Amino acid sequence: MDVKGKRAIVLGGTSGIGLATTNRLAELGAKVVAVSREPERAKDLVAQNVELRSCSVLDRTGLKALFEEWSKFDVLVCAATGGSRAAGPFLEMDLDAYQGSFAKLWGYTNAVRLGAEHLNHQGAIVLVSGAPARKTKPGGIALGSVGGAVEAFCRAVAPELAPQRINIVSPGIIDTPMFGPDSSERSNKLGAATASHVIPRPGTASEVASAVIFTIQNDFVTGTTVDVDGGWLLS
Repeated sequence: MDVKGKRAIVLGGTSGIGLATTNRLAELGAKVVAVSREPERAKDLVAQNVELRSCSVLDRTGLKALFEEWSKFDVLVCAATGGSRAAGPFLEMDLDAYQGSFAKLWGYTNAVRLGAEHLNHQGAIVLVSGAPARKTKPGGIALGSVGGAVEAFCRAVAPELAPQRINIVSPGIIDTPMFGPDSSERSNKLGAATASHVIPRPGTASEVASAVIFTIQNDFVTGTTVDVDGGWLLS
């Protein structure tokens, strides 16, 4: 797919990986709408001509209206977290917090279910998962469970969506605002978390966005996962 002139929706498109993807698509000539719960915070960060919209991936009525307005579009990227995620040992975990972590899965399934009918025949969907889906480290069982569910959903639904394509991009530890404000404390935290990785540093949002663009542009990939994790799975 040549994205120049194509219509793209990026859910969670105003921060971190989603923002980097929004701007990369715009640079390549796509007409992009970036969607999040607080899009005004990104008004000085998004590329020129990107349209900002407010909507939660858990708001089915809002999503339906957005997709109908932009129908037909060519690209749908889901990078929204859906909300907070539980961390820590499972046997000490608040079960409501664990259950709430699955808001990401529900947001993604909402987006695919409601968006597919408005996606062009040869359109592409990309879901952002995470390395804990296949190698869960201590304290990451909620992340691993949700990511595993997202990846299983992608593989299961890909044949049903064809010839539309759906793929996963799975980042490792990425230097984004999710880890707090830019500071020496954040840098030290990220450095410690990635010291044992094959590539001993956190990734960048733009490095993950490049993988998202690959799955959009390559018409011969569907139902698969592309890892951008610095060797998380090998460490």
